Amino acid sequence: MKYFDIHTHIFPAKIADKAVSFLENYYHHQWPGIGNTADLLAGMDAAGVGASLIFSCATKPEQVMPANDFLAAAQNEYPGRFYAFGTLHPDYKDLPGEFQRIKDMGLKGIKIHPDFQHIYIDEPKMMRIYELAGDDFPVMIHMGDRRTDFSSPWRLANVLEALPEIKVIAAHFGGYSEWDEVEKHLVGRKVWFDTSSTFWELPAENARKIALAHGTDKILFGSDYPASLPAQAIADVLTMGLSEEDNEKIFYRNAEQLLGLEVKEL
Repeated sequence: MKYFDIHTHIFPAKIADKAVSFLENYYHHQWPGIGNTADLLAGMDAAGVGASLIFSCATKPEQVMPANDFLAAAQNEYPGRFYAFGTLHPDYKDLPGEFQRIKDMGLKGIKIHPDFQHIYIDEPKMMRIYELAGDDFPVMIHMGDRRTDFSSPWRLANVLEALPEIKVIAAHFGGYSEWDEVEKHLVGRKVWFDTSSTFWELPAENARKIALAHGTDKILFGSDYPASLPAQAIADVLTMGLSEEDNEKIFYRNAEQLLGLEVKEL
């Protein structure tokens, strides 16, 4: 089996410890990864993961360019192992210019984390980012959290109503702890779900139900490294008991098609 991990976070070495500590405190969970390039690659090798999608989040406008430069450098240093999504902040002074720079650097899409960027995903200034992405540049959005309302599934439904052609990856099975709302507002729509940070609370039989109802051609494997290591994330997906064909779609075929790349087997 080949594997493409579509949801991993890495940080520059000088801030990795601080970033992971903040995230552990925020989510009240100790993470097994340390958040740097070498540790992610080691986890990928141990699990047989051929390639991973990497990203970071600009919580302030001034972080946008440095974050994108860091991600582009990592992608270039490990071609075929790392692919990157850039970051944008809706208050950045030149969104069109940075969006074009992201494309020129060869990054594959955009990652948004509404909770940390303090933005509602259906507010007008976010719609500008989706319009820039258009129908051919994927946008991944951290979705759901019962503690906040920045990325509730119903808000993504509003976005999809307004811009039905955009390509959105709704992280965490579309809802991170709000999966009843996912079934109500998102299942069956033109949106991709990833499997990251899901099985900590969503029982495997419920995840299987959502995956089959939504369509396994729109489910993507993700570990949420450093929150989970790739090997554990693979094992979590297998608990759904799907067919070999469905697992192939989830583990790599859907990502290949969505991002226009070929995953190599380790």
